Amino acid sequence: MKILLVEDDERIAQALAEALIDQNYVVDTADDGRLGWEFVKAFVYDLIILDVMLPHLDGISLCQQLRKKGYFMPILMLTAKDTSTDKVMGLDAGADDYIVKPFDLQELMARIRALLRRGTSIIPPVLEWENLRLDTSTLEVTYQDKPLHLTPKEHQILELFLRNTHRVFNRSEILKHLWSFEEPPGEETVKVHIRSLRKKLQSVGASADFIETIYGLGYRLKQSF
Repeated sequence: MKILLVEDDERIAQALAEALIDQNYVVDTADDGRLGWEFVKAFVYDLIILDVMLPHLDGISLCQQLRKKGYFMPILMLTAKDTSTDKVMGLDAGADDYIVKPFDLQELMARIRALLRRGTSIIPPVLEWENLRLDTSTLEVTYQDKPLHLTPKEHQILELFLRNTHRVFNRSEILKHLWSFEEPPGEETVKVHIRSLRKKLQSVGASADFIETIYGLGYRLKQSF
């Protein structure tokens, strides 16, 4: 899952980005509202964490602009003011949730997971496909109750497929979803990660084409009809 963090406090932004990366999220950071807007136009994000007080374009205005332009990913607002007026303004602007600084990191992570599950439909905290099970809270992955030890990027790819079980993703789309602005590799990198993920799935009993290739289109989970 890919998150955009728009926060001008460098200390908070760095600490929060590191915590999110530790939870296997892909993170882009912007230190002002205008840059955040440019990121949204250029890349695909599953959630935005948006500070209220930002240079150039404040968080309330950016949130309003996003909703007006048809961007409906979940938005979690950060505010230093614990007043009902500021909360109401954020929610009225189109934010889905808010949290007051200083915040408890575990609470913030729980709110992020809840917003990502909500999305446009109800997504359970445990994602399953046949004998595969991925727990988004603990990050544990098993196949037929056998643990799968995945790299962060393999985990992200598998979660992307499990959240979109019938969708075909080409390599370019996978890059946009799962790599940050600062680390864009070539499309061959996706092929390497898919190959490694398939081998690990096979090692615990999954079929060789559990992640199948739709030639000319991309990859998806093997469909059983």
